[in-house]
Amino acid sequence: MTETESIATLAEALVGELIQAGLTVVTAESCTGGWVCKALTDIAGSSGVFGYGIVSYSNDAKAELLGVSFETLAAHGAVSEAVVREMAMGALVRSGADLAVAVSGIAGPDGGTEEKPVGVVWFAWASRGTPEPEISTSRFILKGDREAIRSQSVVLALQKLREILR
Repeated sequence: MTETESIATLAEALVGELIQAGLTVVTAESCTGGWVCKALTDIAGSSGVFGYGIVSYSNDAKAELLGVSFETLAAHGAVSEAVVREMAMGALVRSGADLAVAVSGIAGPDGGTEEKPVGVVWFAWASRGTPEPEISTSRFILKGDREAIRSQSVVLALQKLREILR
C-alpha cells in the first residue's frame, strides 16, 4: 500500500467512524497546508462530519484565526507543544466540532535548528469533555523530504483521531 492509499484508507475509515458516532471534526493545520482537510473532503459524505479546517501557516494567522497568543508564540515558537495545544483548543471552540487536530512542524528543506530539526512535528488532538475539553499532544521527528514529512504527518493525524474515537 502506498502512503497516498494509506491516507485515503485512513480518511475513509475515519469519516465512516465519525458518521457512525455522530461526531464532527475540525482541523488546524500549519505544515500540512490543508492536506488533512483534503484527505477528509476526498471522501463522499464527509460534509456531515467535517465543516471546515483552518490553515494557519503564519504566526499572525495562528493568532487571528485560532486565538494562539503572541506570548506563547514568542516564548515557544510556532513548532511547539504549547502552540499546537492552543491551535487545537482554538479550533475546537471556534468550530463547535467534537474533535480537533492541530499540526505544526518543520517540513524543510530549510528552517531546522539543532533544537528543532527539519522533520520535527508537533500534534495536538482535542475532544469535548466534561467539564473541560480533553487534549493530548505528541512530538515526532519524521524522516524524508518535504513531501514525505508532510504525508507522514497527515497519516499520524488521522490515525490518532481514529484511536480517540475507539
